[in-house]
Amino acid sequence: MENKELLEYRSRLIQRIQSKAQEFSDACRAVRDPFKLIEAGGWNVHQIAAHTRDVQIHVYGMRARRSVTEDKPVFANFDNDTWNADHYHADEPIAKIVEDFQNDIRDIVPWLESLPPSAWSRLSSHELHGEFTMQTWVERILAHIEEHLETVQKAG
Repeated sequence: MENKELLEYRSRLIQRIQSKAQEFSDACRAVRDPFKLIEAGGWNVHQIAAHTRDVQIHVYGMRARRSVTEDKPVFANFDNDTWNADHYHADEPIAKIVEDFQNDIRDIVPWLESLPPSAWSRLSSHELHGEFTMQTWVERILAHIEEHLETVQKAG
């Protein structure tokens, strides 16, 4: 049986994912020039939005889902540079990027809310970093959104 504090923590975690994802999306939409570099040699908001969407859908969101539906899945390391070389398109509208990101959040939030407490402890492995619970992937979803929200807000 899960304790009350842990259940409340998970509920707050889900709520924060939803609210921070909305803040991130709003911040991306509010930037006047999404192609202006945030800092010399760095990324622009368009690149950050695409990266955040892709990692949500193809990395952390996928890992959380597979941790629940598969028996101890093993995840390959995500190579962001290779991914971007193959998948980043500067001509993709930022509105579409943000909408795709929001759609995944809209899918994952009710799914997370519907899970039994035992699902949060299901195990998976990362090829380089070892064993993780499903809850860890969900915590990484939030941390990743918050990290890039902060950067986009600085650019705004």
